[in-house]
Amino acid sequence: MPVYEYECQSCNKVFEVQQKMADKPLSSCPECEGEVKKLMSMSSFQLKGGGWYADGYASSSGKATAAAPASAPAAPACASGGGCAGCPAASSAS
Repeated sequence: MPVYEYECQSCNKVFEVQQKMADKPLSSCPECEGEVKKLMSMSSFQLKGGGWYADGYASSSGKATAAAPASAPAAPACASGGGCAGCPAASSAS
């Protein structure tokens, strides 16, 4: 069930409520019975586990490409935006 955030116009309390999408929005504060307005919040989600690609979206050959381990250092970004081996920025980073 989605979590919606409301703010009371009287006491300025901000609170969250789990509601079905089909439920009508709240109209009064549970603390002071004042009028409330629904807030627009940033939504978020978290991907957990071995990775969505390896779990169910592998290539037709049946082999999924393994991602690099999280402990591997990232390659330095090139100032020109490219990753070419002949770039002077790439040779000076070594």
